[in-house]
Amino acid sequence: MAGPRNISVSEASRPVLPRHAKLKYDETRQVWVILAPERVLAPDEIAVEVLQLCNGERNVGDVADQLAAKYAAPREAILADVVVMLQDLADKGFLTEAREKTS
Repeated sequence: MAGPRNISVSEASRPVLPRHAKLKYDETRQVWVILAPERVLAPDEIAVEVLQLCNGERNVGDVADQLAAKYAAPREAILADVVVMLQDLADKGFLTEAREKTS
């Protein structure tokens, strides 16, 4: 029996929310949430910002580049934090790897 498709997040990964999960703003609670079947996760502000950049086209290195430029912070530190955060979400089933589009 196959379990969830866990990914190993690296700088070259192109993470994206799986088809069954949606990142949306909950007006009632005034927080961002990831909605998945029978599960809700309320990521912190930084996680939301990272997830908004995870569109399946950018790789983790691109995300780190953008955040490093925006916050004038060391890219290596941001990259390390982003990889850890995304791996945690992937391990919980809230993130998957974008598949190459075949034409």
